[in-house]
Amino acid sequence: MAAEIIHPRSSDPEDPVDAVFALHRGGKMAVAATVPVRDADDLSLAYTPGVARVCTAIAEQPELVHDYTWVANTVAVVTDGTAVLGLGDIGPAASLPVMEGKAILFKQFGGVDAVPIALDCTDVDEIVETVIRLAPSFGGVNLEDISAPRCFEIERRLQEALDIPVFHDDQHGTAIVTTAALWNAARVTDRKIGDLRAVISGAGAAGIAIAKMLVAAGIGDVALCDRRGVVHQGRADLTDVKAEIAALTNKSGKTGSLADALAGADVFIGVSGGTVPEEVVATMAPGCFIFAMANPNPEIHPEVAHKYASVVATGRSDFPNQINNVLAFPGIFAGALSVRASRISEGMKLAAAEALAGVVAEELTPQKVIPSPFDARVAPAVSKAVAEAARHEGVARI
Repeated sequence: MAAEIIHPRSSDPEDPVDAVFALHRGGKMAVAATVPVRDADDLSLAYTPGVARVCTAIAEQPELVHDYTWVANTVAVVTDGTAVLGLGDIGPAASLPVMEGKAILFKQFGGVDAVPIALDCTDVDEIVETVIRLAPSFGGVNLEDISAPRCFEIERRLQEALDIPVFHDDQHGTAIVTTAALWNAARVTDRKIGDLRAVISGAGAAGIAIAKMLVAAGIGDVALCDRRGVVHQGRADLTDVKAEIAALTNKSGKTGSLADALAGADVFIGVSGGTVPEEVVATMAPGCFIFAMANPNPEIHPEVAHKYASVVATGRSDFPNQINNVLAFPGIFAGALSVRASRISEGMKLAAAEALAGVVAEELTPQKVIPSPFDARVAPAVSKAVAEAARHEGVARI
């Protein structure tokens, strides 16, 4: 039996479902010209014969493509629709509203143009080959909502093949914002990140990236948990990616379940969904930090978390301390594109996290360890830090 098609109702203009469909009708973005074509003279400049001079110049000096086309400020937002938000594998067509949304956030918050590209293939080789062939039209590639573990190989291979920034936001954007929030949570409670033991629920793209960044940031210890419990080197069922992260984490040698790992832990980071029972939360260290980021239902509801934690964050906009990737990716790409970076390095990611944390460094409270997505200081601060780090690391070309 075919699934029931739910159309937006029109009887109640205040109905939020109506408002959602009304906003999306016709899509959320369009292409606009940046030059006028009012007469024959304009046409001869914007198109033939004038355009031939620009084409010839670029053919002779390929780097001029950054000066005379949109490449210098345009990103491809690429997905295969296999891990869309909390919806899972819904396919490329159904992913487009999310990719359009991502594109308008690039423009709104970072001044970066972005084009949604939903690929009708899931094979790693096909995705890599397709993006490589599309790359001449773009200054960067934002990979989005591609399921793990394929996302790791796709990103790695594209980074190796292309000389433009390739960034899987589900991994690194989440890690950057989480790290910034954790730095500030430690500061506002007069603690040091090196004294903290963190537990991450979820060993997919986001969880693994967060763990790697926390290690780079100097976390005291961090352990990941998947459906089978703590990811540790003694397990025989680990994928190559999980085996790699097991070697970098879990200094204390934790084994067993998520509940076992959380006993006495200073930090909970949730990127998995599910629910952590309150009796397990109660075993965490006094004054702990709880970052329960599953949407729409956090792994630990804030009402429960506040009973035990000194700082609470979620992925939702209706609670304080929203861990939202929009705080990272617009500024990161704006900074990388501004210096024509060949890649986004680990140092650039850490610089982004430091800059993001610094935006509210003088305003810290337990309810404000991370800026609002609408704080106008965010993207400029992140962009500047990323550009400076790119120059420092030798990946900037201007």
